[in-house]
Amino acid sequence: MTHAFDARALRRELHRHPELSGSEARTAAIIAAQLEAFAPDALITELGGEGVAAVFEGADAGPTVLVRCELDALPIHEHGAPAHRSEVDGCGHMCGHDGHMAIVTSVAAGLARRRPLRGRVVLLYQPAEETGAGAAAIVADPEYAALRPDVALALHNVPGEPLGHVFVSRGPANCASRGLTVDFVGRTAHAAHPERGARPTGAMCALIETLESIGEHVALGDELAFATVVGASLGEHAFGTAPGAARVSVTLRSETNATMARLVAFVTAHAADLARREALEVTLAQHDIFGAVVNTDGAVDALCEALPAGDVTVTAQGVRWSEDFGVLIADAGAGALIRLGAGEDTPDLHAPDYDFPDALTPIGARIFEAWIAELLKRQW
Repeated sequence: MTHAFDARALRRELHRHPELSGSEARTAAIIAAQLEAFAPDALITELGGEGVAAVFEGADAGPTVLVRCELDALPIHEHGAPAHRSEVDGCGHMCGHDGHMAIVTSVAAGLARRRPLRGRVVLLYQPAEETGAGAAAIVADPEYAALRPDVALALHNVPGEPLGHVFVSRGPANCASRGLTVDFVGRTAHAAHPERGARPTGAMCALIETLESIGEHVALGDELAFATVVGASLGEHAFGTAPGAARVSVTLRSETNATMARLVAFVTAHAADLARREALEVTLAQHDIFGAVVNTDGAVDALCEALPAGDVTVTAQGVRWSEDFGVLIADAGAGALIRLGAGEDTPDLHAPDYDFPDALTPIGARIFEAWIAELLKRQW
């Protein structure tokens, strides 16, 4: 049986037809059809939503290694000019998930030619990474129990770094993050008599000031943790009315889930205290919840053993952006997410002209293949 596979053509087809988190049906169908041609030992669809998983069994018993990539795109309009540019208005693969899928499907092509000697490999195409909901939905799906790995792997391309160079962190790799909206509700009044209402202006301003210096209020030690106010609104454009409602939107980030819990608890308590002082009602809502990604030593050690020393940089600290892959590592008990250089002159992630470099696909596939082979030699 031949397993001819054109990773470049697949990547560009996916790039032309991006789909947002939770709506990846077409993407999943394309992936499933391609994987079916590789005759995996099992092919599961609609996993945790639109997720797809292919299983390749080894000849002998051994550990299960899972490799994850992402199906979803972003609500960003593409401004680049490639022939394969997005055909969907306001939606594009500006994070390179099309390239991640091409890499993992290249691994599938290799496994179709040569099954692992022992253990098994699960290739997972996960939905809804961009919203932070996808990994949790995968783990909660009853079908995942039969796929649950001993170690979980993933990568993310990183523009601005040398093409194909690997960066990996021991311990915290990606920050936990969480969006909070804080709504203060008082009572409107005539602008001529603001004292007759209950204005949220003071509470809103005080909360923003505290958030901007949250490290002075929550003991953080050496941990990277901070708050970014991303929006604020007060009343309406009605010059005869003293406003009675205000909203503050903030993103919290921290290296650990424990510190994230402390940050959320502090903001909740502080907002409630401000509301009491001003005779306001307050409500808080949480959005885009991402746990920290924490790499485990065994997975990092195997990577360093599998690749030439000059190809890997082990960093003392992770990155500030978030990933929901931490859910899969925590569930497996072992794993790591690596950062793979996408070229020093490549546009930034989420930039409207970002386009995953096709030259990175075979490099990423070779890295995963070597890493998988090393992991399958080990006991977990």
